[in-house]
Amino acid sequence: MGASVNEKRPASTSEVKHEAMGASVNEKRPASTSGVKGASVNEKRPASTSGVKHNPYLRSYNSYSPDQLHATMTDLDSESNFQKNFHIPNYILVPESAVENLENKCAEAPKCPILVFINSKSGGQLGGDLLITYQTLLNPNQVFDLGEEAPDEVLRRIYSNFENLKLRSDQLAMQMMERLRLIVAGGDGTAGWLLGVVCDLKLSHPPPIATVPLGTGNNLPFALGWGKKNPGTDKKSVLSFLHQVMKAKEMKIDNWHILIRMNAPKEGYCDPIAPLELPHSLHPFRRVSEADELNQEGYHTFRGGFWNYFSMGIDAQVSYAFHSERKLHPEKFKNQLVNQSTYAKLGCTQGWFMASLFHPNSRNIALLAKVKVMKRHGEWQDLHVPESIRSIVCLNLPSFSDGLNPWGTPNSKNRRDRDLTPPFVDDGLLEVVGFTGAWHGLVLLAPNGHGTRLAQAHRIRFEFHKGAADHTFMRIDGEPWKQPLPVDDDTVVVEISHLGQVNMLATHDCRAKSVHDPSSLHYVDDEDDDSSDEDSVSEEFRKFGAADTFKIPDEVDLSHLC
Repeated sequence: MGASVNEKRPASTSEVKHEAMGASVNEKRPASTSGVKGASVNEKRPASTSGVKHNPYLRSYNSYSPDQLHATMTDLDSESNFQKNFHIPNYILVPESAVENLENKCAEAPKCPILVFINSKSGGQLGGDLLITYQTLLNPNQVFDLGEEAPDEVLRRIYSNFENLKLRSDQLAMQMMERLRLIVAGGDGTAGWLLGVVCDLKLSHPPPIATVPLGTGNNLPFALGWGKKNPGTDKKSVLSFLHQVMKAKEMKIDNWHILIRMNAPKEGYCDPIAPLELPHSLHPFRRVSEADELNQEGYHTFRGGFWNYFSMGIDAQVSYAFHSERKLHPEKFKNQLVNQSTYAKLGCTQGWFMASLFHPNSRNIALLAKVKVMKRHGEWQDLHVPESIRSIVCLNLPSFSDGLNPWGTPNSKNRRDRDLTPPFVDDGLLEVVGFTGAWHGLVLLAPNGHGTRLAQAHRIRFEFHKGAADHTFMRIDGEPWKQPLPVDDDTVVVEISHLGQVNMLATHDCRAKSVHDPSSLHYVDDEDDDSSDEDSVSEEFRKFGAADTFKIPDEVDLSHLC
């Protein structure tokens, strides 16, 4: 064209272009290029913005015709206005920063202010790429790398500042706290970390949470409608996801507390704080109630939470083999498709498809543990587990093993005779399902297919005594471990109980169903919540431990949480 950029550029778009180049919404671009003709914006960009990366989505404005330039600036204006729906100013994010008093107190709060937590080591390079894109589109101070700062530290700081600003009658801050939403990008383990923190902190206005699928299984985001494939990390994909977050509905899902009590191992790694190779979502608990029947010297107690499933048996064994292999050769696990292929191969080598030949009967669930259930609020009952069951799964969400639904939907006869219901995510009940092997699991691929429905329960207790096997395998939300079993006359106890609910974000067509949704197949009028009885239960059952005791050791690779 030969004309300068500034001759063709409307004055009102100066901030928009700078924002599109990677700066924050509120920054003012210096007008140092006003007299330069025949040069692009990037060629004459002032030195003060040298730290801002070049945006590949913009090309030199000299290559545009007047109509193209006008259309481009219109798009940028529209995009800038859309991004403002999520923007949080620095004075809220960084308490020691200067407060933009008059401007901010009179401003209208964004429709959907968000905080973004990303496990930069999840999904191979995807986590790191996603972190950069979000930091480019939003205020970088509202995007957090979980490898650099734990979510409990972030939320404590920001909510403490919210409360201080509330005392000063800062209306903008108060509106932002009420509208705040969280995004967590990582595997199911990463998502569980943030959910546990939000529950433990007892925030005055707990924000709903959206999950980005960056792991291998991604059962949690899949059940809530966010998909199970790793997402795109480019600008367009992230803006599309933000649009979905703004439109998403809030949905409560049940929290499940898990407590494990075992004798201190006599051999191997045995630090009192973190013995054995338990997952990082299980946290040591030192104080044991004096009234507890297992209050004996030498016992260790661990607690944690899960939101998708707890499983035990041969399926957890395959998962453990996968995680062990990934720990030894992390360079081989940079792609979701490769991960899933490797997982299937390990399923074959571990005997999952030939369980009757390769899996000893001594490790079948009925021979390993005595299982008790409490249906809603009542007495403990012994649960009969068929001797052929080699894997048992306790489900909270209708998504397991790459999005399958092991519980299915019970027919009217089962509902009437066995008091079974569809798998609602907020009814205070876990669905307990058994499998004999992989071929049994393939039934789930058929219409109306399901595993062996064992029970629905409000609490579940597994008691392990000395037997033929010295260990078994367990996992919660994709995190497996090898669990030692008693070799003497002691007992290992695993107890799962309901502990309140957490507020999630879900798409309107998600597979997870609420018991209170009129479109659900069955309605259960049961709003009883044992979390209100906290004073009547011992301390180790009141929290997940995620906020006050959870700290990932320095030597642990965060990619293992995916």
